Amino acid sequence: MTEEQDKAAMQDEELQSGELLQEDDESGVESELSLEDQLAEAKQAVADAHEQSLRAAAEAQNIRRRAEKDAENARKFALEKFAGDMLPVVDNLDRALAAADMADESLKAILEGVELTRKTLVDALARHNVEQLNPVGEPFNPEFHEAMAMVPNPDAEPNSVLDVMQKGYTLNGRLLRAAMVVIAKAP
Repeated sequence: MTEEQDKAAMQDEELQSGELLQEDDESGVESELSLEDQLAEAKQAVADAHEQSLRAAAEAQNIRRRAEKDAENARKFALEKFAGDMLPVVDNLDRALAAADMADESLKAILEGVELTRKTLVDALARHNVEQLNPVGEPFNPEFHEAMAMVPNPDAEPNSVLDVMQKGYTLNGRLLRAAMVVIAKAP
């Protein structure tokens, strides 16, 4: 029985060593899988971090562009309130010239001074990009014109501006004051 015991003992040892090898293989596979999982997780974390950094860079660039645009608009439209306050002065100078008697020789020098003052003010506004809207004959545009009346006129195209009651103005293309106009309508 010793041979049989030896054989049995050897088989037990082989089984045990086989089981140990199998356990080692399984633990090796487990550790290998966990390394692959860790690698995949690390790659995902890197991809997420990269995406976050790209988003942060894009957001920073958008903020910079928005700030530049706001600064540009602030420069372009800083005179808006002041220019708006100067428009009634131009209107009053226009009214003074319209109401004056041009035939009276004694008023000629005063009227000339008023005209030069008006021209100087309009030129100063134009240097700062305040443009005058005088839309006589143009089609009515509700973005830049305010209709005060509609008059039937067979000679004019319907919805065109016949007369300007008060001139409009823009500052760098933005409406400062709408022109008050009389519009032609079909008879």
